[in-house]
Amino acid sequence: MAWRAELQLDFTCESQRTVARYVHQGPLRILKSLYPEGDHICHNVLVHPPGGLVGGDTLDIRVSVGEGAHGLVSTPGATRFYKSGGHPALQQLHANLAPGARLEWLPLEAIAYNACEATNRAVFNLAPDSELITWDITALGLPSSDMAFKQGYFQQHLEIPGVWLEKGKIQGQDARWLNSPLGLAGQKCLASLVFAAGSRIDPQRATMAIDLAREVLEAHPLKLQAGITCAHPQVIVLRVMSPLVEPTMDVLKQVWATWRHALWQLPSTPPRIWSV
Repeated sequence: MAWRAELQLDFTCESQRTVARYVHQGPLRILKSLYPEGDHICHNVLVHPPGGLVGGDTLDIRVSVGEGAHGLVSTPGATRFYKSGGHPALQQLHANLAPGARLEWLPLEAIAYNACEATNRAVFNLAPDSELITWDITALGLPSSDMAFKQGYFQQHLEIPGVWLEKGKIQGQDARWLNSPLGLAGQKCLASLVFAAGSRIDPQRATMAIDLAREVLEAHPLKLQAGITCAHPQVIVLRVMSPLVEPTMDVLKQVWATWRHALWQLPSTPPRIWSV
């Protein structure tokens, strides 16, 4: 039996405090709001109790961030797309940011198990003067357990309508592309870290963000497997590939912390769930 779960999460700024409210249908929950940085930034953890998606399952997540509000959302573990049996699974996020809003959407990795048929879609609508930090992390199979991704497909979709669209379909049977130096070169984890704005990013600010990220990369073992670019005036993208999730996540967390400090003048206060 396929599961369908829906969640609407709304962040609003009330008396200088960001407040989160949500409604849900099916197995999706938001845990208690936390304020490790004070009232203005609300941290939340998104929980999917079944722990993964199989053929026919759908997770539909909708987020709104009101004017002046700042929400940070993470997850307690990976999103697992299991063997589908001919029925596709879908996780989709639609987020709307009002003017002056900030959202940090930082889920842990999505794992594409062998023979999954899955789509992981995220769409962010950014009003003028709103800003977003998000990442997308994909792990292909379980290499440490000798469970390779050899069949099925995993489709990624990251979009800022009218501004940015990334869409790719990874076929487990495409051994040439998965292993070729012109493809993934045998790497099992690929990720993007994005800083995006609803208005043009000031060029000096963009240059600072790129330079700081390059400083992190230069000191990291993955420096030859990562790169950063400002391919659109409203979007800065860092890309990383590695054999495992952990080194990729280490790069992303370091750059996230650096960007937070430099672009938003905020400390690098990680979600509590990352240290559990």
